[in-house]
Amino acid sequence: MPSVAFYTLGCKVNFYDTEAIWQLFKKEGYEQVDFDEQTADVYLINTCTVTNTGDKKSRQIIRRAIRRNPDAIVAVTGCYAQTSPAEIMDIPGVDLVIGTQDRDKIIPYVKEIQESRQPVNAVRNIMKTRVFEEMDVPDFAHHTRAFLKIQDGCNNFCTFCIIPWSRGLSRSRDAVSIIAQARQLVHAGYKEIVLTGIHTGGYGDDMENYDLSDLLWDLEKVEGLERIRISSIEASQIDEKMLDVLKRSNKLVRHFHIPLQAGDDTVLKRMRRKYTTEEFYNKMLMIRKAMPDVAITTDVIVGFPGETDEMFRNGYELMKKIGFSEMHVFPYSKRTGTPAARMEDQVDEDVKNARVHELIELSEQMQLAYAEKFVGQVLEVIPEVAPKGTEDGILYGYSDNYIQLVFEGTEDMVGKVCRVKLTKAGVNECEGQLVRVLENGLQAAL
Repeated sequence: MPSVAFYTLGCKVNFYDTEAIWQLFKKEGYEQVDFDEQTADVYLINTCTVTNTGDKKSRQIIRRAIRRNPDAIVAVTGCYAQTSPAEIMDIPGVDLVIGTQDRDKIIPYVKEIQESRQPVNAVRNIMKTRVFEEMDVPDFAHHTRAFLKIQDGCNNFCTFCIIPWSRGLSRSRDAVSIIAQARQLVHAGYKEIVLTGIHTGGYGDDMENYDLSDLLWDLEKVEGLERIRISSIEASQIDEKMLDVLKRSNKLVRHFHIPLQAGDDTVLKRMRRKYTTEEFYNKMLMIRKAMPDVAITTDVIVGFPGETDEMFRNGYELMKKIGFSEMHVFPYSKRTGTPAARMEDQVDEDVKNARVHELIELSEQMQLAYAEKFVGQVLEVIPEVAPKGTEDGILYGYSDNYIQLVFEGTEDMVGKVCRVKLTKAGVNECEGQLVRVLENGLQAAL
């Protein structure tokens, strides 16, 4: 039986794409082997290019695959492959470079290379792509939450970001196809679906009279689906239609990831973000009015070119005022090819690191404060497969409002909806006590 090994760098969309590519190999009779523990006939590296470091790490992994088995076919896909195919083709031992489209043609390319042993550069101009690439993932090993990719590409062109050039412009998946895969995932036993994409909230931008709110109402009708989670959405995309979904949906979870990126208007303008701090703050108030107790997480870039101490302090106070339930904090990193990399007034690395630590400390304070509000309350949790080394009889999982709970339970509860009382709040995880398991909507008393 031929074998294939995968290595994925970068975001959740890349991990989804790798799973989809694995389905193609599986149908062809391949077995999947561990990238580092066994030799494979085919190595596929799904690359990231969001930072210069991502490019470097991608090259390291490509060379590692070539060393593992010089006779194997080494295929490279993903964002770095899309933006720098010639750079990758120059690495001796690379057989196939395919970007962020045409992945459904990987198997024919592999067969062609097996016969000819001639390298193939299959990368095309992503900016000319207007159709969403359909690739289903019917099953996710070791996950109780299923990811469903509904969108690709981005139209924003923020000054710090290379992604539109590696993923192309926004493209939405056909709603009929999304609903069909949602039903398939529910049939496979998944209770929660996470809608994901490069710019997930931009779903429908390329459609007439159909957007993310409409899709959410259609998913609401899928029988057996308990939870719908949106991986990320921009503040500007929370409109009256979306607020109505927040108020009336029975399945949309109480958690939104809404990137802020910076808490000062001057910095936001230099980033080419499409909102002011006042607009962002007011939108958070509207969300909380529509969905009380909602968890709002965010992304923040620290030390963007030109960010002064005063601008950073403005951001700190805004974040504190909003009261996020968690913040993902990143120091600004130059990305070659972006306008921000050419800006003057680059911030000193030591200053950036000091600011990062200050915001991480604030994030932990806010995360604990949010969790403490739910001590004594019973939350619904879908336990996941415990990581290696976890003590037997201990389960963990996320509540609908994205609080990670650890509690005693049995392995047969994994993937089922459990009611868990939060007994002790913590920063990254909270302790809980199992109250009951819900079986197909019915309570199974312990």
